[in-house]
Amino acid sequence: MDKKNVWKTYTAEQLSELDKINGRYKACLDEGKTERGCVRLAVRELQEKGYCDIREIEDGVNPGDKVYAVCMDKSIVAFHIGRQPLEKGMNILGAHIDSPRIDVKQNPLYESEELVYLDTHYYGGIKKYQWVTMPLALHGVVVKKDGTVVEVGIGDQEGDPVFVITDLLVHLASKQMEKKANAVIEGEKLDLLFASRPISQDLSLKEEEKEAVKANVLDLLKKRYDMEEEDFVSAELEIVPAGRSRDCGIDRSMVMAYGQDDRVCAFTSLFAMLDVENTERTACCILVDKEEIGSVGATGMHSRFFENIVAELIAMSGSESELKVRRCLQNSRMLSSDVSAAYDPMFAEAFEKRSSAFFGKGLVFNKYTGARGKNGSNDANAEYLARIRNAMDQHQVAYQFAELGKVDAGGGGTIAYIMANYGMEVIDSGVAVLNMHAPWEVVSKADVYEAYRGYKAFLLEM
Repeated sequence: MDKKNVWKTYTAEQLSELDKINGRYKACLDEGKTERGCVRLAVRELQEKGYCDIREIEDGVNPGDKVYAVCMDKSIVAFHIGRQPLEKGMNILGAHIDSPRIDVKQNPLYESEELVYLDTHYYGGIKKYQWVTMPLALHGVVVKKDGTVVEVGIGDQEGDPVFVITDLLVHLASKQMEKKANAVIEGEKLDLLFASRPISQDLSLKEEEKEAVKANVLDLLKKRYDMEEEDFVSAELEIVPAGRSRDCGIDRSMVMAYGQDDRVCAFTSLFAMLDVENTERTACCILVDKEEIGSVGATGMHSRFFENIVAELIAMSGSESELKVRRCLQNSRMLSSDVSAAYDPMFAEAFEKRSSAFFGKGLVFNKYTGARGKNGSNDANAEYLARIRNAMDQHQVAYQFAELGKVDAGGGGTIAYIMANYGMEVIDSGVAVLNMHAPWEVVSKADVYEAYRGYKAFLLEM
């Protein structure tokens, strides 16, 4: 099926709305470079639209009510209660807000030859060689023993310093250039160059202070953040590319930014949730952590956070039946909103063209993901695909069906199979991305717009 390039179909009014959605999207990308940043942003947006924290509700919930719940400041779920009873099921948009990056270890600070580094451990699937010699920023929190939380953000504001991971100069790299790509830069070589200036010496001292550069760093950290070296133990600091999202292409038709896997789906899902009113079925948007490392932990999709909140909602709606919780989950329908690989003519050998996603062709649906023989996949039912097609066509949403590259070329997974464990209907959907998992990823503005429109159609029609 030959899908049209949707740019050719837009009216002036649609182009204006497209620009507004993408401007809103880029602002969210710049603010939400970490999971905590995304949750903080989402809470603010939800509250502005009348959503209440579930912990503040005392009188139960009724149709039309809007509530949200946060898990450890790194996952969030929002509900717009519909006219139908919750046991009839929900329409769920689910995406993840963690992205591949480099994390700072718990005992990271060290000096070597009067250079100070932060020791690191990469997070998620990355090509390690892509992260060297580029400007990097540091974001996260330091939590002191008394519970004080100190926000850290260095590298993205005007006038901020940036950081770097160094690489071997090409003049001396003959041996390095013979290595395979996955070994050119080793994981333990991804340490962040942090400082090089020694602390000012007291002229009355007979000996220079040992590790004077590290001493200067600790002095600066104390002055700026009131933190000691041991406070790194209870810190979560993420190393991400420095810089703001940018329009890409001379025609400004694309967005280039860090973290679009999967924040392009997360933010468009959030926008759809915020902009939909008067839903028949309860609308739900869940933005979760840890997908890039298997959806594990208390803030990942494998946790009981979502299930527990649904049980709480059922109880608040006047029933405490475990059976009704199970019915609610089984009768729900979900879009597992995650990105897909865009066809790249520069690497055409990795794709099967008839089953590829293309820029400008709209929201992408993947009946299945996984690897090799659909291993680790959800594989949506044909009946559900037909309902999805009907909903998209009713709202004139541009969409396409695709797979993630050639069979046996590789593969990947999403949170779809986890939610399908409840017996609900789930299908993967999202936006086509170039440079997926690289420090800077690229999407089409048209596809961002169609994803937003498609997610709204799903909440209204399914």
